[in-house]
Amino acid sequence: MFTGIIEAMGEVSSIAQEGENTHLTLRAPFTEQLKIDQSIAHNGACLTVVAIDGDSYTVTAIEETLKRTNIGELKEGDLVNLERCMQMGGRLDGHIVQGHVDTVGKVERVATQDGSWRVYLSHPADQAEEGYITVPKGSITVNGVSLTVVDSSIDSFSVAIIPYTWEHTNFHRFKEGDLVNLEFDIIGKYVARMAAISQKPSVS
Repeated sequence: MFTGIIEAMGEVSSIAQEGENTHLTLRAPFTEQLKIDQSIAHNGACLTVVAIDGDSYTVTAIEETLKRTNIGELKEGDLVNLERCMQMGGRLDGHIVQGHVDTVGKVERVATQDGSWRVYLSHPADQAEEGYITVPKGSITVNGVSLTVVDSSIDSFSVAIIPYTWEHTNFHRFKEGDLVNLEFDIIGKYVARMAAISQKPSVS
Protein backbone atom coordinates (compact mmCIF):
# COMPACT_ATOMS: atom_id res chain seq x y z
CA MET A 1 0.00 0.00 0.00
CA PHE A 2 1.26 3.46 -0.91
CA THR A 3 0.17 7.09 -0.53
CA GLY A 4 1.27 8.71 -3.79
CA ILE A 5 3.80 10.94 -2.03
CA ILE A 6 7.11 10.54 -3.87
CA GLU A 7 10.19 10.05 -1.69
CA ALA A 8 12.88 10.40 -4.32
CA MET A 9 13.75 9.94 -7.95
CA GLY A 10 15.86 7.02 -9.07
CA GLU A 11 17.98 6.96 -12.21
CA VAL A 12 17.90 3.91 -14.47
CA SER A 13 21.51 2.72 -14.78
CA SER A 14 21.00 -0.51 -16.71
CA ILE A 15 18.27 -2.64 -18.31
CA ALA A 16 18.55 -6.36 -19.00
CA GLN A 17 16.14 -8.75 -20.70
CA GLU A 18 15.64 -12.33 -19.56
CA GLY A 19 12.95 -14.07 -21.55
CA GLU A 20 9.78 -12.02 -21.15
CA ASN A 21 11.10 -10.31 -18.01
CA THR A 22 12.95 -7.01 -17.74
CA HIS A 23 15.50 -6.39 -14.98
CA LEU A 24 15.90 -2.72 -14.10
CA THR A 25 18.82 -1.44 -12.06
CA LEU A 26 18.46 2.01 -10.52
CA ARG A 27 20.55 4.34 -8.40
CA ALA A 28 18.57 5.85 -5.52
CA PRO A 29 19.45 7.96 -2.47
CA PHE A 30 17.87 5.47 -0.03
CA THR A 31 19.36 2.24 -1.46
CA GLU A 32 21.35 1.57 1.74
CA GLN A 33 18.04 1.38 3.65
CA LEU A 34 16.53 -1.23 1.34
CA LYS A 35 16.35 -4.99 1.75
CA ILE A 36 15.69 -7.87 -0.60
CA ASP A 37 11.95 -8.58 -1.17
CA GLN A 38 10.98 -5.00 -0.30
CA SER A 39 8.18 -3.41 -2.37
CA ILE A 40 8.78 -0.05 -4.04
CA ALA A 41 6.47 1.85 -6.36
CA HIS A 42 8.25 2.80 -9.61
CA ASN A 43 6.24 5.46 -11.46
CA GLY A 44 3.37 4.01 -9.45
CA ALA A 45 4.02 0.35 -10.34
CA CYS A 46 4.82 -1.86 -7.35
CA LEU A 47 8.01 -3.87 -7.98
CA THR A 48 10.10 -6.08 -5.67
CA VAL A 49 13.76 -5.52 -4.90
CA VAL A 50 15.70 -8.61 -6.02
CA ALA A 51 19.30 -7.42 -5.67
CA ILE A 52 21.28 -4.63 -3.98
CA ASP A 53 24.80 -3.48 -4.91
CA GLY A 54 26.23 -0.32 -3.36
CA ASP A 55 24.01 2.62 -4.24
CA SER A 56 22.07 0.59 -6.80
CA TYR A 57 19.29 -1.97 -6.61
CA THR A 58 17.50 -4.17 -9.11
CA VAL A 59 13.83 -4.98 -9.66
CA THR A 60 12.15 -7.28 -12.15
CA ALA A 61 9.11 -6.42 -14.28
CA ILE A 62 7.16 -9.35 -15.73
CA GLU A 63 5.24 -9.34 -19.01
CA GLU A 64 1.92 -8.30 -17.40
CA THR A 65 3.58 -5.27 -15.81
CA LEU A 66 5.26 -4.33 -19.07
CA LYS A 67 1.94 -4.51 -20.93
CA ARG A 68 0.04 -2.32 -18.44
CA THR A 69 2.65 0.31 -17.59
CA ASN A 70 5.31 2.54 -19.08
CA ILE A 71 8.08 0.51 -17.42
CA GLY A 72 8.95 -1.10 -20.74
CA GLU A 73 9.50 2.37 -22.24
CA LEU A 74 12.26 3.28 -19.78
CA LYS A 75 15.79 3.87 -21.02
CA GLU A 76 19.16 4.24 -19.29
CA GLY A 77 19.36 7.71 -17.74
CA ASP A 78 15.59 8.06 -17.28
CA LEU A 79 14.31 9.32 -13.93
CA VAL A 80 11.72 7.24 -12.09
CA ASN A 81 9.43 8.38 -9.26
CA LEU A 82 10.01 6.19 -6.20
CA GLU A 83 7.94 5.54 -3.08
CA ARG A 84 8.52 2.87 -0.48
CA CYS A 85 5.44 1.18 0.98
CA MET A 86 3.42 2.98 3.64
CA GLN A 87 4.23 2.34 7.30
CA MET A 88 1.34 1.38 9.55
CA GLY A 89 0.47 4.24 11.88
CA GLY A 90 1.86 6.87 9.54
CA ARG A 91 -0.07 9.82 8.13
CA LEU A 92 -1.85 9.28 4.82
CA ASP A 93 -0.76 12.51 3.13
CA GLY A 94 -1.92 11.54 -0.37
CA HIS A 95 -4.65 8.96 -0.93
CA ILE A 96 -4.90 5.17 -0.89
CA VAL A 97 -2.67 3.91 -3.69
CA GLN A 98 -2.25 0.19 -4.36
CA GLY A 99 0.71 0.36 -6.70
CA HIS A 100 -1.33 -1.57 -9.30
CA VAL A 101 -1.31 0.50 -12.48
CA ASP A 102 -4.63 0.40 -14.32
CA THR A 103 -3.64 1.73 -17.71
CA VAL A 104 -1.22 3.96 -19.57
CA GLY A 105 -2.21 7.54 -20.36
CA LYS A 106 -0.63 10.09 -22.67
CA VAL A 107 0.55 13.64 -22.03
CA GLU A 108 -1.38 15.83 -24.45
CA ARG A 109 -0.13 19.22 -23.35
CA VAL A 110 1.90 20.93 -20.63
CA ALA A 111 1.06 24.57 -19.89
CA THR A 112 2.69 27.02 -17.50
CA GLN A 113 0.36 28.95 -15.20
CA ASP A 114 2.08 31.83 -13.42
CA GLY A 115 4.36 29.75 -11.22
CA SER A 116 2.66 26.37 -11.54
CA TRP A 117 1.93 23.95 -14.35
CA ARG A 118 -1.20 22.37 -15.82
CA VAL A 119 -0.76 18.95 -17.39
CA TYR A 120 -3.45 17.65 -19.75
CA LEU A 121 -3.66 13.87 -20.15
CA SER A 122 -5.75 11.40 -22.13
CA HIS A 123 -6.61 7.74 -21.53
CA PRO A 124 -8.74 5.04 -23.23
CA ALA A 125 -12.47 5.81 -23.02
CA ASP A 126 -13.58 2.19 -23.37
CA GLN A 127 -12.46 1.31 -19.83
CA ALA A 128 -14.98 3.49 -17.99
CA GLU A 129 -17.03 0.49 -16.87
CA GLU A 130 -13.97 -0.74 -14.97
CA GLY A 131 -13.89 2.53 -13.04
CA TYR A 132 -11.08 4.03 -15.09
CA ILE A 133 -12.68 7.46 -14.90
CA THR A 134 -12.02 10.73 -13.14
CA VAL A 135 -14.21 13.33 -11.48
CA PRO A 136 -13.40 16.99 -10.75
CA LYS A 137 -11.65 17.31 -7.37
CA GLY A 138 -11.22 13.52 -7.25
CA SER A 139 -7.93 11.70 -6.75
CA ILE A 140 -5.74 10.22 -9.48
CA THR A 141 -2.25 8.75 -9.43
CA VAL A 142 0.04 9.79 -12.30
CA ASN A 143 3.45 8.08 -12.43
CA GLY A 144 2.94 7.26 -8.76
CA VAL A 145 2.08 10.82 -7.69
CA SER A 146 -1.17 11.48 -5.83
CA LEU A 147 -2.91 14.41 -7.54
CA THR A 148 -6.26 16.18 -7.57
CA VAL A 149 -8.21 16.24 -10.84
CA VAL A 150 -9.04 19.70 -12.21
CA ASP A 151 -10.90 19.19 -15.50
CA SER A 152 -12.44 15.81 -16.30
CA SER A 153 -14.10 14.05 -19.24
CA ILE A 154 -14.69 10.41 -20.18
CA ASP A 155 -11.24 10.06 -21.77
CA SER A 156 -9.15 12.93 -20.45
CA PHE A 157 -8.37 15.08 -17.43
CA SER A 158 -5.97 17.73 -16.25
CA VAL A 159 -3.99 18.21 -13.06
CA ALA A 160 -2.28 21.25 -11.54
CA ILE A 161 1.34 20.82 -10.44
CA ILE A 162 2.96 23.01 -7.80
CA PRO A 163 6.68 23.92 -8.13
CA TYR A 164 7.83 21.49 -5.42
CA THR A 165 6.17 18.51 -7.11
CA TRP A 166 7.40 19.65 -10.52
CA GLU A 167 11.00 19.79 -9.35
CA HIS A 168 11.03 16.67 -7.15
CA THR A 169 9.38 14.23 -9.58
CA ASN A 170 9.98 13.29 -13.21
CA PHE A 171 7.15 15.64 -14.20
CA HIS A 172 9.71 18.30 -15.10
CA ARG A 173 10.72 16.05 -18.02
CA PHE A 174 7.18 15.68 -19.35
CA LYS A 175 6.64 16.48 -23.01
CA GLU A 176 3.76 16.00 -25.43
CA GLY A 177 3.26 12.34 -26.30
CA ASP A 178 4.93 10.90 -23.21
CA LEU A 179 3.28 7.80 -21.75
CA VAL A 180 2.43 7.84 -18.04
CA ASN A 181 1.15 5.25 -15.57
CA LEU A 182 -2.36 5.86 -14.24
CA GLU A 183 -3.96 4.32 -11.18
CA PHE A 184 -7.55 5.44 -10.70
CA ASP A 185 -9.17 5.86 -7.29
CA ILE A 186 -9.91 2.44 -5.75
CA ILE A 187 -13.23 3.62 -4.27
CA GLY A 188 -14.38 4.87 -7.66
CA LYS A 189 -13.43 1.53 -9.24
CA TYR A 190 -15.53 -0.41 -6.72
CA VAL A 191 -18.50 1.89 -7.23
CA ALA A 192 -18.25 1.58 -11.01
CA ARG A 193 -18.03 -2.21 -10.86
CA MET A 194 -21.01 -2.50 -8.50
CA ALA A 195 -23.05 -0.17 -10.72
CA ALA A 196 -22.21 -2.25 -13.78
CA ILE A 197 -23.21 -5.48 -12.00
CA SER A 198 -26.52 -4.00 -10.77
CA GLN A 199 -27.49 -3.04 -14.31
CA LYS A 200 -27.06 -6.54 -15.69
CA PRO A 201 -30.33 -8.47 -16.07
CA SER A 202 -30.86 -11.18 -13.48
CA VAL A 203 -31.05 -14.81 -14.57
CA SER A 204 -34.34 -16.44 -13.61
